[in-house]
Amino acid sequence: MNYYEMIFKRKSYHIFRNTEKLSEEDLNELNSFLDSVIPLDSSIRFKAKVLPESETSCRRGAEYVIELYSETKGNYLRNIGFIGEQIDLWLASRNIGALWFGIGKPDIKSIDNMDFIIMIAISKMGETTFRKDMFKAKRKPVEEFWTGDTLNIAEIVRFTPSACNTQPWIVENNGSELTVYRYKKPGKRGIMPADKVRYYNRIDIGIFLFFLEVCLKHEGYTFKGTQFFEDEPDTVEKALVAKYEISKEEIA
Repeated sequence: MNYYEMIFKRKSYHIFRNTEKLSEEDLNELNSFLDSVIPLDSSIRFKAKVLPESETSCRRGAEYVIELYSETKGNYLRNIGFIGEQIDLWLASRNIGALWFGIGKPDIKSIDNMDFIIMIAISKMGETTFRKDMFKAKRKPVEEFWTGDTLNIAEIVRFTPSACNTQPWIVENNGSELTVYRYKKPGKRGIMPADKVRYYNRIDIGIFLFFLEVCLKHEGYTFKGTQFFEDEPDTVEKALVAKYEISKEEIA
């Protein structure tokens, strides 16, 4: 699975039109993939459940919805973001459109002591409906969120999707280490309810970390000694998220 290539293809389908039906083979492949996703934190239990959109509060014309559940401990929201973006990009590789549907309400609020976190609406779409030019998407310029050498990845990483396009991240590169922060500009929250900003932005950071790791690997960087930090309250403008020790083996 080439996640990097799918970064350029994926898009958010806010409304699903002219959809196709997912076959039994499609659903079997999806469920097999959901069983194979790699969490950011393997100590946090999670579950992905596929069910018809009609059995949820989502009304976007999707055929199915993937509901994501998790233990609510540690950086569980960040973990779900990291997991969910693997799913998002895999879906694009199968011509299955997706929408992170943050306001969705599940019928079942908990499974096996895991709480509902967020849902992703999905439908089979025609190949031509996917993104043709990612660079037309509205995102912050690199200089607004990245300092130091961009490693030839910042221009791609900046297209990470986020709730209401808030893009709540900052990266600092000191030459041997990338430091990632969850950033909340004072007083700025877009159209999100104030009490939901931190919740969704913590998921967004997990999505960002997956994009970051995919792009680092694509450019031949390795990272070791990675440190992840507990999230901080919103009184902190720049909440420390992670540190990546990076290196690149030169090819003679």
